[in-house]
Amino acid sequence: MPTLNVQGMSCNHCKMSVTKALSDIPGVKDVDVSLEKAQASWTETASVDIEKVKDAIRRIGFDVA
Repeated sequence: MPTLNVQGMSCNHCKMSVTKALSDIPGVKDVDVSLEKAQASWTETASVDIEKVKDAIRRIGFDVA
């Protein structure tokens, strides 16, 4: 299960925004975002370019470590 550190999340709205952004990427499913760990993880149904995932997170205002 791929996992990225996501910086800047502070509330459930942030968590929902990251979850939606990642869920909208073709091939991504079962997104799990943890505020406590500042991480997002997911499973893939097809190969997904990690840069697409990072870009999706950055587009909504968060940084990826």
